[in-house]
Amino acid sequence: MKLFRILLPFLFVCTSLFAQKKNEAYQYHIRQTIPTDRTPHIKIDGVMDEQAWLEAETATDFFMVLPMDTSFAKLRTDVKMTYDQQNFYIIAVCYYARKPDSSWADRPFVQSLRRDWEFQKNDNFIFFMDPFDDQTNGFTFGTNAVGAQWDGLLYEGGRANLSWDNKWYSAVKNYEDRYVFEAAIPFKSIRYKKGITRWGINFSRNDLLTTEKSSWAPVPRQFPTASLAYTGSILWDQAPPQVGPNISVIPYVLGGLSRNYQTDKPTAYRGDAGVDAKVAITSSLNLDLTVNPDFSQVDVDQQVTNLDRFELFFPERRQFFLENGDQLSNFGYANIRPFFSRRIGLGVPIRFGARLSGKLNKDWRIGLMDMQTGKVDETGLPAQNFAVVALQRRVFSRSNIGAIFINKESLNYEPELGKPTYSKYNRNFGLEYNLASSNNVWTGKAILLKSFDPANSNRSLVHAANLLYTTRKWIVGWQHEYVGQNYSAEVGYVPRRGYVRFNPTASYLMFPKGGSVLSHGPQLSSAYIYNESFRQTDNETMALYTTTFRSRSVLSFWASQSYIRLLAPFDPTNTGRDTLARGTEHRWKTIGADYISKPQSLFTYSVSARYGGYYAEGTRLNLVTALGYRFQPYVSLALTANYNEIRLPEPLTTAKFWLVGPRIDLTMTNNLFFTTFVQYNEQARNVNLNTRLQWRYAPVSDLFIVYTDNYLPGSLSVKNRALVLKLTYWWNV
Repeated sequence: MKLFRILLPFLFVCTSLFAQKKNEAYQYHIRQTIPTDRTPHIKIDGVMDEQAWLEAETATDFFMVLPMDTSFAKLRTDVKMTYDQQNFYIIAVCYYARKPDSSWADRPFVQSLRRDWEFQKNDNFIFFMDPFDDQTNGFTFGTNAVGAQWDGLLYEGGRANLSWDNKWYSAVKNYEDRYVFEAAIPFKSIRYKKGITRWGINFSRNDLLTTEKSSWAPVPRQFPTASLAYTGSILWDQAPPQVGPNISVIPYVLGGLSRNYQTDKPTAYRGDAGVDAKVAITSSLNLDLTVNPDFSQVDVDQQVTNLDRFELFFPERRQFFLENGDQLSNFGYANIRPFFSRRIGLGVPIRFGARLSGKLNKDWRIGLMDMQTGKVDETGLPAQNFAVVALQRRVFSRSNIGAIFINKESLNYEPELGKPTYSKYNRNFGLEYNLASSNNVWTGKAILLKSFDPANSNRSLVHAANLLYTTRKWIVGWQHEYVGQNYSAEVGYVPRRGYVRFNPTASYLMFPKGGSVLSHGPQLSSAYIYNESFRQTDNETMALYTTTFRSRSVLSFWASQSYIRLLAPFDPTNTGRDTLARGTEHRWKTIGADYISKPQSLFTYSVSARYGGYYAEGTRLNLVTALGYRFQPYVSLALTANYNEIRLPEPLTTAKFWLVGPRIDLTMTNNLFFTTFVQYNEQARNVNLNTRLQWRYAPVSDLFIVYTDNYLPGSLSVKNRALVLKLTYWWNV
């Protein structure tokens, strides 16, 4: 608590030093277009032939962000915007680079036609909207150079959640010397406050042939172009229209079959239906409802080799939990999350749920969620209710203060003999301060959490804080954490308890003039972990040197020193073999290297290697590679491989295991996708096959066919398999 009280005034002082928006001078005056015989409706076709475009203002003269941010962009990009009573319209003309022989480039570089592609591997144009001009939350839309869409939610000042999908329309047309992106964003698809006539906006262009990334309003190279601290402004000629009733209903029907060959049970057949609904309470406040949801169409998690002593984290992918989900799921830190939505519906049916989220005004933001799950008789798990309330208040230019309350409750629950025992309730209350200076140089967070449950009340506090200073050359950070031994977040992700952690970091970049190297420099970081009696249990110190080339390839070398005192018996191979005793101490040194190839090549690859000591004075060799080849834009091939060789002294056992994952993506059109993903996990003794066909037959309306197999390695005998067919439709009432 003392550290929290000391740091909080410092964060307030840092914030007050920077109060004015950085790119105030970059303004775009947008005017309404009214369709007439002379100015017909804008047709989304990638052709700039409507009168409205000729009359609209032009945003041009982009600034280079990468490789350096000290000049105008070499590639020309022109952007125009307008609107009518239903849609916001944007068109961007993106000129190609000339080859040395003065001819135009043959084609754009893209990954595929699949939506939400990787930014670094595509020629693309995207833009960032901040409807409240609060430089904290917003929306991003765009496409790559062959028209594959990108859309997402922006949170924490510029981080993007691309799992979010909504209804909008776009087209890209390629010419010899340019490509043209044109889009219509329905006002019903975004959230904004009535009467606000000034929004934040910025445009970003990525070109792989020249390795140039640029933006309309200048952004320092150390920040992503999505940084809302550096947006310019849209000045509306009148308040954006209120769209009236805004209700969307998204029903689904599902059929499937599955069989477990290990239990030799007959094939199980399944038929189901459910519905989601979105109701705009106001243009900035949305009510989401769901009845009997199903998430069988969600991409399978990518498996990882697990050599950790603590639970691994896998991100949320289910659509219902995503819009404005940052206010709930990002409360806290990566390893201290009081709320983690994947805890809801884990192996149990979700009966229904509701969530109210959005902006009350420019300064206040609210999130309310209530979910009800069904009981599971086989394990004695009762029906449970999950309720979350979050409130956030903006302070200064871009910082905010937030509070959260989480309640998980078992309904009408009495423990049953011979079955697991579950808690009757678990509650968490938290406060959070998020620092973000107006120029993004200073960022930080301070949190205080307290849990409540029938078993424990003492030592159930959490407090943590961090502060990060970021400039073009320097990144200096500090973070500390305290998690009490009895802190409990049953709806959260807190893999470790009963510790105090200190984590200083520092890095420095140098920029040579000319040559193939863009930047290079060292980074130092340490993590010191103690128990609640301040006896050291862990330490890792790492020195890293990174070189970034002008081609965007990256080479790193590193060395580390580790110390661990085991707090519980542990199998260092996580294969169910030998166990090291609690209280034993282990020290080792490791060296490693990583290389990522230039993204503009059709064949891309990355290689990572590490070698050094391990538990019990053993050694560990780890080799990782990721290979990719694209027959653009229709076929993308990828292969990941991870090899571990762990040698331990007798009587412990040496272990060698592979994790291999080939993947084939076929994108036949912008709306028809087929993916096959195989994962051979020798450590988990499993081979997983997942194939998914997705046909987007209408905006945000899909047909999914998903087939899954699990096999035993070696014999490849089938463990279980399933086939699911699901149809969804987005219906605007």
